[in-house]
Amino acid sequence: MTARDVARVAGVSVSTVSRALAKPDSVSQPTRDKVLQTARGMGYRPNLAARGLITGRTGTIALIVPDLENPFFAAVAKGVQSKARTAGYAVIIADSDEDPSQEADLVRSLAKQVDGVLLCSPRAPDSVIVQLAQECTIVLVNRRCGDIPTVAIDNLDGVRQAVMHLRALGHRTIAYVGGPSTSWSNRQRIDALRNVATEHTELEVIDLGSFQPYISGGIAAADLVIASGATAVLAYNDLVALGILKRLRQRGVHVPADISVVGVDDIPMSMLTTPALTSVGIPLVNCGRAGVDMLLSLVREPSTPPVHHHDLSFRLVVRESTGPCPTAPPV
Repeated sequence: MTARDVARVAGVSVSTVSRALAKPDSVSQPTRDKVLQTARGMGYRPNLAARGLITGRTGTIALIVPDLENPFFAAVAKGVQSKARTAGYAVIIADSDEDPSQEADLVRSLAKQVDGVLLCSPRAPDSVIVQLAQECTIVLVNRRCGDIPTVAIDNLDGVRQAVMHLRALGHRTIAYVGGPSTSWSNRQRIDALRNVATEHTELEVIDLGSFQPYISGGIAAADLVIASGATAVLAYNDLVALGILKRLRQRGVHVPADISVVGVDDIPMSMLTTPALTSVGIPLVNCGRAGVDMLLSLVREPSTPPVHHHDLSFRLVVRESTGPCPTAPPV
């Protein structure tokens, strides 16, 4: 099956078929829909290598994440793959293993094999990311850096929702268990906590420091949570919160009777623990899809001014891990 066969059945020229498949925006929507419907009906699959010779593109994009075992990044990857498949693109996924130094190496090693790179929650310094953006087409997900196109997440809004929920339950001393010190999201959430505490002077926020963004990090932090005297704790992500719940249970501290726990990301496991975890989450699959949309718009129309997305907001999901403030902190 060739493009010539599709053109004959659709009643258009071969060049129109090529444009409809390689540059969809260059043909009218009715013609594009007719060509795509005909191609699907005939089982036509474009030869990506041949298309690349004509368009100068590879038909492939890359997604680089800090840790594929983290459900946050797995959900983003799902959205990326779904949207890219619909657009006729393949995806190469790479894991930097939470190592900022690997991110630059991965981008540079993949740059000549792909049309663009999605960097999700990169740990590298701004100076490194700016340099990489000069070397290839990059879109950031969950990170802001200069004028590089970004799918942004409103951390201030998410933290405010969590803190206002705890404040409404009577909590006035809230601990924060942070994630990696290199994480942009972690810095954003600390700043957001301080801003909210400034708005509500009766609140005391205790920053307990940085921990690994896994269940083991939450286990390591839980004893500090108890010692802090806080009646509630906000964790960097749900995995850390699940580790806190596990250690509190081992110590005989009851949740939420003694301490309330809130996570971030609202991963599926949040509903399966006992007690079920209160969390603020975002539509992670939509993050991935939005990133692909932005990246492909830059690939197809490089002269178009970049569009920054700032409309992805958190949503508080209240479950059993939060409750009214106890009359006295646990000992």
